[in-house]
Amino acid sequence: MTEGLSKLDRAILELLQADATLSVGDIAERVGMSKSACWRRIHRLEDEGVICDRVTLLDQQKLNLPLTVYISIRTNQHNDQWAARFGELVQGVAEILEVHRMSGDLDYLIKAVVTDMPGYDRLYKELIKADLFDVSSSFVMETMKQTTRLPLNHALSK
Repeated sequence: MTEGLSKLDRAILELLQADATLSVGDIAERVGMSKSACWRRIHRLEDEGVICDRVTLLDQQKLNLPLTVYISIRTNQHNDQWAARFGELVQGVAEILEVHRMSGDLDYLIKAVVTDMPGYDRLYKELIKADLFDVSSSFVMETMKQTTRLPLNHALSK
């Protein structure tokens, strides 16, 4: 985004991050602007890619996915063909929520949710099809903070 965010843009984004089901009318009223002006701002933020999606967050416990695991991957194959195959593999596994290519000793860090240890074992067996050098997993025992809200105080201002 080249222009930066105005105070109104930030206020709108704060509201949408807290509750994406708010109507344009509710948002406009809370930030002190007309519905049509608010609607235009929201669509501009979508067009510029600041708002990239609107989702519903689900409770993983109630969906029988109580176990969160972070999986550290190291590979000795650093080529485009392997990376493409690995990318296809992880895209096809619904339990994998995030995959990050890392700097340092790790090559990839994966966040996944599973039903239990046998569920993790099934995930592990799927991952090792990618011909990995080393796999190490850590299981979440307690979540002390979890949010999807990004801080807006670092965004460039108009």
